Amino acid sequence: MFNAPITPLTPAERRVAEHLVRGLEPRAIAAEARLSANTVSSYIRVMRGKLHCEPRSALHVLVHRLLSSGQVTPPAAAEPAPGLVPGRRALLRAVAEHTDAYDVARDALLAPADVRAEVDTLLAETGAADTTQLVVLAHSWGLLGADQQPSASAGVGG
Repeated sequence: MFNAPITPLTPAERRVAEHLVRGLEPRAIAAEARLSANTVSSYIRVMRGKLHCEPRSALHVLVHRLLSSGQVTPPAAAEPAPGLVPGRRALLRAVAEHTDAYDVARDALLAPADVRAEVDTLLAETGAADTTQLVVLAHSWGLLGADQQPSASAGVGG
């Protein structure tokens, strides 16, 4: 998945990363960790670079890379994984790996106009409040990770 070596996070970056995995937004992290918003933004920018994320990648993509690389450990799953058909698993992986809806559509074999509705359905099926929580839950369930490969031939319907 990631070809270039991953640079380990510093202890301060790891603390911010753990807050991201808990679903906190940067401003909430700053308040809880008693850091300035600029410091949190700087840590997130550095983490994106260390994990080879695009500079403007969504936080859920960064969280996926943090968890996939082992920089942060996912929390234990409170509930068992839902039974997702292969197409939903492909959508899950596409959402975790991409910020842009067109890239999600391409990898999940969807029409771009259908992405939002399909993601909303996936959120409902998994009980996730948003895409960051979806990524964290999927890692907790073992549905995402370095050893999980996308289903290249399965559309969302099956």
